[in-house]
Amino acid sequence: MLVKMLSSTMSIIYGSTVLELVLLQLLVTNASLLSDETCVAINSEKYMSIINHVNELRQCPKGKFFHLWRFSANSVLRTRFPIDSIEQNYVRKVSNVIFSVVKPFMLSDIKLVAVSSEALINILDLDPAVKYDSVFLNFVAGNWIHPSGVYLSHRYGGHQFGYWAGQLGDGRAILLGEYVNQKGEKWELQLKGSGRTPYSRVGDGRAVLRSSIREFLVSEAMYHLHIPTTRAASLVMSEDTVWRDQFYDGHPKLEKTAVVLRLSKSWFRIGSLEILHYSREYMLLKELVDFIIEDRFPWIGKQDRFLKFFATVVERTADLIAKWQAIGFTHGVCNTDNFSLLSVTIDYGPFGFMDNYNPGYVPNTSDDEGRYSFQNQPSVGYFNLEKLMIAMGSLLFQERAKIILYSYWETFQEKYILYMRQKLGLLNKEIEDELLIQDLLKIMVRFKADYTMTFRELSEISLEDLQLAKYPKAFWTLPNLSRKSHDSWTTWVKSYADRLQRNGPGVSDIVRMIKMQDVNPRYILRNYMAEKAIHLATVGNFTEVEQLLETLQNPFKQNLMADAKGYASSPPEWSKTIRVSCSS
Repeated sequence: MLVKMLSSTMSIIYGSTVLELVLLQLLVTNASLLSDETCVAINSEKYMSIINHVNELRQCPKGKFFHLWRFSANSVLRTRFPIDSIEQNYVRKVSNVIFSVVKPFMLSDIKLVAVSSEALINILDLDPAVKYDSVFLNFVAGNWIHPSGVYLSHRYGGHQFGYWAGQLGDGRAILLGEYVNQKGEKWELQLKGSGRTPYSRVGDGRAVLRSSIREFLVSEAMYHLHIPTTRAASLVMSEDTVWRDQFYDGHPKLEKTAVVLRLSKSWFRIGSLEILHYSREYMLLKELVDFIIEDRFPWIGKQDRFLKFFATVVERTADLIAKWQAIGFTHGVCNTDNFSLLSVTIDYGPFGFMDNYNPGYVPNTSDDEGRYSFQNQPSVGYFNLEKLMIAMGSLLFQERAKIILYSYWETFQEKYILYMRQKLGLLNKEIEDELLIQDLLKIMVRFKADYTMTFRELSEISLEDLQLAKYPKAFWTLPNLSRKSHDSWTTWVKSYADRLQRNGPGVSDIVRMIKMQDVNPRYILRNYMAEKAIHLATVGNFTEVEQLLETLQNPFKQNLMADAKGYASSPPEWSKTIRVSCSS
């Protein structure tokens, strides 16, 4: 029976023993009963042609077999633009192209630290059990070249800390290809930390485990906080090490390397256009902008398309930064090469979510002057959009473009107040709302209140209990505010209670609390949490990464396991000594 079935497929594997084939057939016949580990055990190049046929008969879960997954057949990025004619991988100045062809450098002794099951399922159409597949592991580590991939590194430039830095580019990132999923969404897959490229400058093209864990976790955390962001599908570590001087103080040390599989609908950024403008490659600049509009903003059409595109980026960037400010997030390195043309958060480095509310918060110890502090982010957004306007100078009517640029501030302020109203459960608009918000923030900064938990605890307490100062035992932020700033806090609570009485007809206090809990997270990725996960992962314990990921994927819902681990508690005193930098 087995021989008859195999003969009909024209895919007999020569050299296999009858016993091997019989065992294989028995396993796949009972595919519905297979565990993830067993399904992977039979997943090898040797048997794939048989498995493919038997899958059709037995409907074995195909998402568990990474061999069946393919990039889109036609890579628009590789066919649309001129590609660097030099395929040797060495650092150099590149001109008149958008991409260079690059292959990843292999890593040894690799281990899968974590995957985002949600990203695998909803973006890549993969069963999370694919993580047991050795081919998948080697693919996301950069050790296996997918035959349907394109493998490119992107050339771009950028203003870094306010100054034009010339050619930058993907110094340790490689675009693997484009994938259109079952929902019709096109995503670009990229490995970060996969080795040197023509744009590595003096770097080694590697990323260390420390920074990779942070990027993996925050990418998924931001998505579930409803902040536009790139995604992270997997994180792989290696026993290979590289030297890093983390704080640029002359004390380098060896650190383990890692690779993150990052996902985005586009990796083009403001610096993608800047390099073409400053290199006077105007035809290529127009071609790239036309492509971005056709590919990602098709509703813009042809008429006035460049102005409409610029206006869209201005509006969406203002909205993105308003969301950053409302959630208490500081990017840390807001250079123009780190600002997406799709207005999503990209290139996570020395970021930070505030603990105590401090408008001058600077997470990046490399930012000596505080250029990219929390309070400066709106101004930096404007600066970067002005550089985009300059880069598009050959395509825009400058006077009209300036009017669009100036609209940034109105959009930002409107969006910021909207999101802050939501955080306070204000369901209608009043002119005095901005003053109410500012008064609360002044109290918070004066008495060093925790930013996230101030709003979260306001969402978890009834208005009656708030007015009576009857705080639940688990609360630790509002009681401190009430005790330290008794008079000013009491005055603000009265104003807040009066405002809620005008919150619209039929709006109960329960509705107010539910709506507030939907926008005020109980859990954020605090630096000390990431630090604990990094410490454990360095010695091969990935449980903290997994538990953090699970918690951060549901930041608005109370999680007893997360509470037991202290994720919603006051940060420990030692967390104040944590430092992060551009070193990664």
